[in-house]
Amino acid sequence: MTASSTLDFKHNYQTPLKHLKLKGLQPKTVEAYSRAIRRIGAYFDEQIHDLFEAQLLEYFSDLLTTHSWSAEKLDLYGLKL
Repeated sequence: MTASSTLDFKHNYQTPLKHLKLKGLQPKTVEAYSRAIRRIGAYFDEQIHDLFEAQLLEYFSDLLTTHSWSAEKLDLYGLKL
């Protein structure tokens, strides 16, 4: 991981949070989506900008082994931002 990728991730992380807050979503929803972005970022070493379908399939398959369907959906919604 490079300094550039860390800066990109921080930007990709902060921008959706601002949008969520401006949309007036509940704080728990904002926290759930931000947790999803952090979890996906950790899985892909903060390289989340250009993920391929195969990478996402692997991620969500691995996630199901440790988390519930509802966590999986929250991660998907968080990623769609």
